[in-house]
Amino acid sequence: MSLSQAENQAPRSAPKHRAERDHTVLRAGVRTTLVTGGVAAVATGVTVGGGVMSAQLSAGSAAVAGDFAPTSASAKTTLDAQEVLARGAAVTRSADDRRAEADRIKQRELGDAKAVATTGTQKIDQSDPKDLARALLPEFGMTSADFQCVDNIWSQESGWNTHADNPSSSAYGIPQALPGSKMASAGPDWENNAETQIRWGLGYIQSRYGSACSAWGFKQSHGWY
Repeated sequence: MSLSQAENQAPRSAPKHRAERDHTVLRAGVRTTLVTGGVAAVATGVTVGGGVMSAQLSAGSAAVAGDFAPTSASAKTTLDAQEVLARGAAVTRSADDRRAEADRIKQRELGDAKAVATTGTQKIDQSDPKDLARALLPEFGMTSADFQCVDNIWSQESGWNTHADNPSSSAYGIPQALPGSKMASAGPDWENNAETQIRWGLGYIQSRYGSACSAWGFKQSHGWY
């Protein structure tokens, strides 16, 4: 047999480097499968664990919210109403007390002081006491600029009511003369005549304070004039 024939008949073995490559691929496939399975297991564990933690946190949050839950709305509303009523009563009593005290102080300070009233022949519309006051201001050395201060005083004292009678004292009429009978110096009809009351009131303001705005400033500080 020739050498060339012997080589052709001899069985050929697979190249060594090819077998190693196939084995390497097989091992890599197994390792990839294991790693992939591990990742799936880890991912599953995280998912389950996250669900458990979320449930625990939700339950804990609900418990904390329950501990700090506010009282019922009806109870809070009742409490607020009681507080408001109590405070309102206190303010009302305080205001009454201050007015009574102001009347006593006013009576003591004024004593027998008398306002000087003047008379005139000017025809004045009797329908609106504020118009009367505006028309009479010049007779007492005042101008239209003083009217706002007169209005501030008498709006608070009597609301420009000719028959305003202070229940805590004997103050009476538009200027709240104390006592009301003092206005008789301006006319015998002082109980019902707005012009007589205004004349007395403007004379009182002019003789005691010099101007209506000075009287208003005093009233703001003391509660009376």
